[in-house]
Amino acid sequence: MIRLKLVIMIAGLSLFIVACNQKNNQNISSTNSSKDTIASPDTIVVLKDTKIQGIYTHYNHLKNALIASDSVDAKKAGNELAKALVKISGCENTAVVAQKIGNSTNINDQRLNFIPLSSDIVALLKHAEIVSGEIYVDYCPMANDGKGAYWLASASKIRNPYYGDDMVNCGEIKEEIKKK
Repeated sequence: MIRLKLVIMIAGLSLFIVACNQKNNQNISSTNSSKDTIASPDTIVVLKDTKIQGIYTHYNHLKNALIASDSVDAKKAGNELAKALVKISGCENTAVVAQKIGNSTNINDQRLNFIPLSSDIVALLKHAEIVSGEIYVDYCPMANDGKGAYWLASASKIRNPYYGDDMVNCGEIKEEIKKK
């Protein structure tokens, strides 16, 4: 019985390691320096609609705060994002989720609410007109209790907001949203 449990634990750990070490040919390899674990700034993306641009800017602020495991900054970014979302018809429910992040200082709760928030923002940005730059739809198979979760980035380097320093490079690019 003990051997069976040990074999199951080793198999589970192996799957965990393999899932987060998958390489995507679009990913940039990372170094192990302590600087690398801090959220890297996103490249500039310009959107035609200034309201959508504001949403994307606040979303990136929030994502970078979660990458850095900075719950206080994530709270601030969540509040700003909620204010920007309220100004867009049809985004009221997404604003409520952003406000939940803005009302919390618990990084785990903030990351949990970032899952549905990102799903909604991904859908919004897929229909936005990009003037310049690219937006990457990134995916972590380990997030959301192994169900996986998406987020947006303006750089091809994976910076996982769901785990911060624990698994900052876990994930892959699933899609690119480009100027049409």
